[in-house]
Amino acid sequence: MKSTRTRILTIGAAVLLAVAAAIAQGMHGHGGPDGDFHHMMGFFTHYLDLTTDQQAQVKAIWEKEKPSLQPLMQQMHQSHADMRALQAAGPFDEAKTRALATQNSQTMIELQVAHARIKSEMMQVLTADQKAKLAAFEAKHESRMSRHSGAQIRNDAGAPPPEE
Repeated sequence: MKSTRTRILTIGAAVLLAVAAAIAQGMHGHGGPDGDFHHMMGFFTHYLDLTTDQQAQVKAIWEKEKPSLQPLMQQMHQSHADMRALQAAGPFDEAKTRALATQNSQTMIELQVAHARIKSEMMQVLTADQKAKLAAFEAKHESRMSRHSGAQIRNDAGAPPPEE
């Protein structure tokens, strides 16, 4: 039970970080605020064979949620910049580090809630076949991520990677 919960939280965090990174890259000159949304939309339009109506519905969901995501992404960017500055400033200050980490965790909570809300709304647009196809894609991605993170942990510990 605990292992399943940990796995779900880890996967959720990985997906959220990927979405956050994609949004942040779009906000920082890589195609504008919608740059990675359009890339993601193109991928899912092709992969899930979204209809024109479904594409319009997904775009409407994104447009509705974008104003709440942008400030959160800016907060994440600022929090990371503040942490880098604190680390470069000299002696370790645990109180300031904890304060920044707490602030960052609150922003991550808000991003996770927003991500869950967006995904829930987008899932309502998909057909049963598209949902199954997306679930299979996510499971495959999860498998790759767990193999990669497991290999990274083994490599960090000096163990050889498993033979496949």
